[in-house]
Amino acid sequence: MKPVIFGLSGPTLTAEERAFFADVEPAGYILFKRNVVDRAQLHALTDSLRAVAGREDLAILIDQEGGRVARMGPPEWPDFPAGPQFDALYERAPMTAIQAVRANAQALGLMLAEVGITVDCAPLLDVAQPDTTDAITIRAFGSEPMRVAAMGRATLEGLAAGGVVGVVKHMPGHGRAQVDSHHLLPTVAASDAELQIDIEPFRTLNAAPMGMTSHIVFEAWDADRPATLSPTVIADIIRGRIGFDGLLMTDDIDMKALSGSAGDKAAGAIAAGCDLVLDCHANMAQMLEIVARLDDIAPASRARLDRAMASVGAPTGDFAELIARRDALMAAS
Repeated sequence: MKPVIFGLSGPTLTAEERAFFADVEPAGYILFKRNVVDRAQLHALTDSLRAVAGREDLAILIDQEGGRVARMGPPEWPDFPAGPQFDALYERAPMTAIQAVRANAQALGLMLAEVGITVDCAPLLDVAQPDTTDAITIRAFGSEPMRVAAMGRATLEGLAAGGVVGVVKHMPGHGRAQVDSHHLLPTVAASDAELQIDIEPFRTLNAAPMGMTSHIVFEAWDADRPATLSPTVIADIIRGRIGFDGLLMTDDIDMKALSGSAGDKAAGAIAAGCDLVLDCHANMAQMLEIVARLDDIAPASRARLDRAMASVGAPTGDFAELIARRDALMAAS
């Protein structure tokens, strides 16, 4: 098994992809809107990925947060609220907000599990600041670490009850980024003391099964390398101060925040201490280059992957009832 999660080019596997994936055995896959048509198609696609992998506990990921970040949507699936809506509810009624978040996440989990998806890349634990990029503020649970952690925990619990694994992101925090890392490399000049705010939600939820890095330079910790490529940030901050021992994957290495070839970025992330590389764009030339640069997955990383996937239980709850409960809680406040 190679320590990489790959994207797919379309709604079905091409013959080239099928042969390639069977040969290299990536650790998992991630789906986007280009891969999604309807329930029948999506279930057939995830079934085909399991057939190629030859295992049922396959990590099949999607970014289904709610709001703008949703790969599955109307008319086949309903819209879901984003983090700021729950943050506003928490301002008025904290316990009601937590209950609404949990019901919302459980419904999300059921929706994903129904079509064979096993991992949702949520929740964001990024603590927003006054000058945070809109790429984060439209998604975040707010600017207070305890509140972010409380709603993050409710999200993880709800997703697990719905039958999928959650991923805490973007470690060790994306809230101070003033530019969008999809396009530019953010640099954060905050002091070590100030950055304690950013890592607090991750520390609180350090037992999460999966986490994702941020492509951000933190000058206080490593002025030369973004967190994804920094052995210092990963060992001293993420594994050390935060105390995270779950599966650590990169954010998408195709994002413009990282420079260099696909192979360089992938090899650099694994060398820095990431367990898995996330490569989303389904570019066959890049995927071939990445596989050529990566050894098989390390035993410790495979153990973290297996432990995370073993946390997936049978889905519980009724989708319509959970949506009605969420909406009633949000309206009652």
